[in-house]
Amino acid sequence: MFKKMIALLVVIAVLSLVVACGGAATPQTITVVETVVVKEEVEKIVTVEVEAAQAETGPLTVFGAYATAIEEPWDGVIHAALNKAQDTGKIEYTYTDDIGYAGDMERILREVAEDTKPDVIFGDAFGNEEAVRRIAADYPEIAFVFGSGGGPAEPNFSVFDNWIHEPAYLSGMLAGGLTKSNVVGVVGGLPVPEVNRIVNAFIAGATAVNPDVDVKTSFINSWFDPAAAKEAALAQVDAGADVLFAERFGVIEAAAENGLYAFGNMSDQRELAPEYVVSGPVWNMNPTVEYVINQVAGGTYTSQDLKDFNMVAKGGANLAPINQDVVGGIPSELVEMVEAKEQEIISGLFRVDIDEAQPPASSK
Repeated sequence: MFKKMIALLVVIAVLSLVVACGGAATPQTITVVETVVVKEEVEKIVTVEVEAAQAETGPLTVFGAYATAIEEPWDGVIHAALNKAQDTGKIEYTYTDDIGYAGDMERILREVAEDTKPDVIFGDAFGNEEAVRRIAADYPEIAFVFGSGGGPAEPNFSVFDNWIHEPAYLSGMLAGGLTKSNVVGVVGGLPVPEVNRIVNAFIAGATAVNPDVDVKTSFINSWFDPAAAKEAALAQVDAGADVLFAERFGVIEAAAENGLYAFGNMSDQRELAPEYVVSGPVWNMNPTVEYVINQVAGGTYTSQDLKDFNMVAKGGANLAPINQDVVGGIPSELVEMVEAKEQEIISGLFRVDIDEAQPPASSK
């Protein structure tokens, strides 16, 4: 693979020379044309090299290590992206989920690294941070790519996170415009920065549209406990909430049973209650998975923070399609307002603040 990379650099140099010497264009024109041609040729060459490497050695082997059940949306998003990559023949994917936080993560990762020796291991490090990093350091030949609030570590530990605060803001706008009681409920997992920034963005969106709204937030202190999440949501309904944001799995059931608007999280959860789920922030891991696969297959993988691949700009986050068929409907002017704000975010005209402080129990 090193020889292939040398050949790639030689091709780039030749292309640059050919373009620079051709024609009587101005220096500025030469520079622009050279950049475009070289970029296009490099992309073609990289694609061919990756495909050739996979043809020679077969698809990459990837293992998924998940602390929670994959029904939990956070890990479910990673799982879905890896399944998609497997469906296209790019990887062979196996996984273990519901590992928990009692020490089993380190045991399982060590067994997999020793016995299976996968090319890449994806997973969630939260709650198992030290164990995951310790194993990664012991097996530098394996690419470790984990959800983490910490930074990358040389030579092989990369990190990512779900940066869906922008579509969370848009969801909040919808919620603030839909509530009749001016009380909106949010049920979160744990008040950690990764959750707080989503909830705070949702609150900001709701209050921007409706200054009178009171957004009530509660945490179940668990990443996956649908029963507890439903119970917390019902308590908010008792407190007057007529719109619910399901940061955790289990809340939508409570909303549907009470005929209330609901917002999912991480993935498009409309199918859970088609008559009541309005929309929600969606996290898309496909750009991250594709990038890592190409890096590993091309022999160019290095540890890095993959944050950018999980944001709106690179297709890593978006607002789920607004379900205008929900019971009670959605005012067209509210939809237009949200769609206009979404375009401002995409174009860079509007920036959603990143606030990772624990949100208050009540925004009022």
